[in-house]
Amino acid sequence: MGSVVAVRRYPVKSMLGEDVEAVPVGASGLAGDRAFALVDVASGRVASAKNPRLWRSLLGVDVATVGDGVRLTFADGRTLCSADPDADALLSDFVGRPVRLTATPPEAASLDRAVPDEVLTHGETADVPVEPTALPAGSFHDFAPVHLITTSTLDAIGAEAGDAVCAIRYRPNLIVRTPEAGYTENAWVGHDVSVGDAVLRIIAPTPRCAVPTLEQGMLPRFRDALRVPARDNLVEPRPGMGPHACAGVYATVTRPGHVSPGDTVTVL
Repeated sequence: MGSVVAVRRYPVKSMLGEDVEAVPVGASGLAGDRAFALVDVASGRVASAKNPRLWRSLLGVDVATVGDGVRLTFADGRTLCSADPDADALLSDFVGRPVRLTATPPEAASLDRAVPDEVLTHGETADVPVEPTALPAGSFHDFAPVHLITTSTLDAIGAEAGDAVCAIRYRPNLIVRTPEAGYTENAWVGHDVSVGDAVLRIIAPTPRCAVPTLEQGMLPRFRDALRVPARDNLVEPRPGMGPHACAGVYATVTRPGHVSPGDTVTVL
């Protein structure tokens, strides 16, 4: 059915990711994925570029996993380790408001998700409506521990946008090469999928926020990353949610194992 092109994790929520080779995947997702996050001291909410007015700058920070911690590299070349005693002060100065870097999700953790259409209309600096969104207990993941996207979905978006769309805009854990055309992974929802020696349960299409449209590291803004699926792939991620622009799918882990680039992906 397909094969894994790349495996990625995002050690700090809403910062840039890193490619990995063979990595364990279990109930909490890929080892080291969303292991840390910034928490806004004033609100107690988890910092997320889903609210770009406040947190889009996080998408310009490179992250590398180092032992049990992380090393951050800023665009100006400065580096910072999670164990540094002044990490919170330096990060607060960087984002312009008091934050703390933590590996422990707050109780009843939540984040603010800006309404995507409002961001497209008014821009990422505008003070647009946000929707408080609860995170799964004990996790910094948005909804599920694993996120997949296929090359057929990326090709469909790029063809309509008139330009190639980079997979990492959508922040997937697994990029899967498939021979079919269109939004292939929509048909996987409700099925188990084997990847390497792991088995994933595909539970929902991934509703897209404004993040894929934003500048991310060397990637410039690209509004069609959201506009095209909003036009061509409006589906209901979960009953009662109504139609959303979707690209990719969320998954839970049915059987833990290891995933690697080159692994065969099979719908069971």
